[in-house]
Amino acid sequence: MYAVLDKFFFVFHSALILFNLFGWIWKKTRRANLIVLALTFMSWFFLGIWFGFGYCPSTDWHWQVRAKLGYSDMPPSYLTFLIRSLTGIEAGKTLVDVVAVAGLLTAFLASIRANILDWKNSRHS
Repeated sequence: MYAVLDKFFFVFHSALILFNLFGWIWKKTRRANLIVLALTFMSWFFLGIWFGFGYCPSTDWHWQVRAKLGYSDMPPSYLTFLIRSLTGIEAGKTLVDVVAVAGLLTAFLASIRANILDWKNSRHS
């Protein structure tokens, strides 16, 4: 069961990251993208007050599953894990954090802009 959950979290979390970064591009997913981005910001910064900057429940749950599978050397962030899993490269924590915040902030601003333009266009229709 834990092996299935491990694969599930790998696919789910990777898809969530891609949706956060690019979900604003398609008109049908823009509103959902903005909501998911806002939830991600709240997790990172609000829950981060108690659990540490960048806290993500999905990462926390995935690491719990991997601990049950006997893994004990999990990195501090899912992106570090993803980069290592896909490329074998050990990325530095600071670099990963900077890229993650820059990507999330860029996607959030793009999503806000796209949603505002959609709202303005719907008012003029």
